[in-house]
Amino acid sequence: MRRITFLTAALLSLGLSAHGASTTMEKVAYGGWDNCIRLSDGVIELVVTTDIGPRIIRFGFVGGGNLLFENPADMGKTGGSEWRIYGGHRFWHAPEAFPRTYSLDNSPVEYEWTGTILKLRQAPESDTGIRKEMEVTLHAGLGRVTVLHRATNENPWEIELSPWSLTAMAAGGRAILPHEEYRPHPDYLLPARPLVLWHYTDMSDPRWSWGRRYIQLRQDPSAATKQKIGVLNSLGWAAYALAGDLFIKRYAYRPGAVYPDFGCNTEVFTDSSMLELESLGPMTRLGANGGRVEYTEEWHLFRAQPGDQESSIDEVLDPLLAQTTAVP
Repeated sequence: MRRITFLTAALLSLGLSAHGASTTMEKVAYGGWDNCIRLSDGVIELVVTTDIGPRIIRFGFVGGGNLLFENPADMGKTGGSEWRIYGGHRFWHAPEAFPRTYSLDNSPVEYEWTGTILKLRQAPESDTGIRKEMEVTLHAGLGRVTVLHRATNENPWEIELSPWSLTAMAAGGRAILPHEEYRPHPDYLLPARPLVLWHYTDMSDPRWSWGRRYIQLRQDPSAATKQKIGVLNSLGWAAYALAGDLFIKRYAYRPGAVYPDFGCNTEVFTDSSMLELESLGPMTRLGANGGRVEYTEEWHLFRAQPGDQESSIDEVLDPLLAQTTAVP
């Protein structure tokens, strides 16, 4: 059963920020789904599905394009026994395995609006016993969204997993991942971090740019193959540039923690339709009957377009990163 708390009968409530801006919440139809929730501060907006999910299906400037991928073949669909990518932002648990990872999210979710936080709660996955939740907070006037993910073990036995946050970005943009700080040899002799490849990774593919300070991956709608890498990213951020908009997500790095996929907390995947900007939490043991893990991302949206050269990326990104919120 779904429930929602409103502070007004018109499906609208206000949460004032320190800057005097406010967040509005309203129920809207979007993409063929009748029961979506839109949060906006008049500058940026996001749309969350409740007929399926939990999913954030839109994120962008008001009146502008959607930075998130929407799969035309899946829009508006519900139910059925087939997993659908849909698009947007979703919450999985790693390591990836079929069919466990691909548990269906085709059914309605419970939702609640507290006046400042939109809470979404999925029924436990029938094949894993894991309940997924998201809590979304739009910080009005700051260009910032907090997305808290929660996985709860409803099984009568312990399990181990990594919370895995996947944001499918719209076609035509470019992912930017930072390298670790440069330190000269022989002053520093130990390795900085792992770079993990998949069987289908082709490092000679022209979509990759392997720079001194950044790894870049371009999304190309004409590409015939898929690409993916993973890294351990102690700097805790990744970015996506598209058509004059710049999306930056921040997330935690836990020194000494064990991460999945040979030690990755950041992964990026692309095919001909979209690019996924992914972050992962440490492997965590969840106790039986209610053990849980929480994982947070901070999203930031700017009007900015760094060039391909690393000097241009530095010039654009450095002052913007200083405005973002690190996740402790």
